[in-house]
Amino acid sequence: MINVLFVCLGNICRSPIAEEVFRQLVRERGLQGKIKCDSAGTASYHTGSLPDRRMRKVAQERGLQLTHNARQLCYEDFIGFEYIMTMDESNFANVQKESYRVSGSFLPENQLFLYRMFDPLRAGSLLVPDPYYDEIDAFRNVYEIVSRSGVNLLNWIIEEHSLDAGLE
Repeated sequence: MINVLFVCLGNICRSPIAEEVFRQLVRERGLQGKIKCDSAGTASYHTGSLPDRRMRKVAQERGLQLTHNARQLCYEDFIGFEYIMTMDESNFANVQKESYRVSGSFLPENQLFLYRMFDPLRAGSLLVPDPYYDEIDAFRNVYEIVSRSGVNLLNWIIEEHSLDAGLE
């Protein structure tokens, strides 16, 4: 099983929509028995909360339902996930700091990524913007970014693990 973790600050906006979009893409490719995903936040502000109501609305507009309860990144995530996708450079740095704090080492470059590096329309920006203090259109923009990124991430994982060839 290949495990992918999506990480943002509070785990109520960007990472839960990235998780659910990616889960849907995995289902559409019939790979749910080979790829699993989850999401977490680097901070504990919203632990136990559902995703932001605006992000749930955007998900619902696209036929998705966000039921994930926010949780904070933990030591087990560094062991249990082959790939950790962060939404911005601050999240990336926080994940690296936490990895070093709990294990004494930084994560290898083939495990920790800025998620938007998989976005073909990134135009130089590797930031998935945090929509929390913005209007609903900012949440729609995040949906578009994580959707594009998800397609390319899934294609990359399929190629890296030869999943289309039936190999694991």
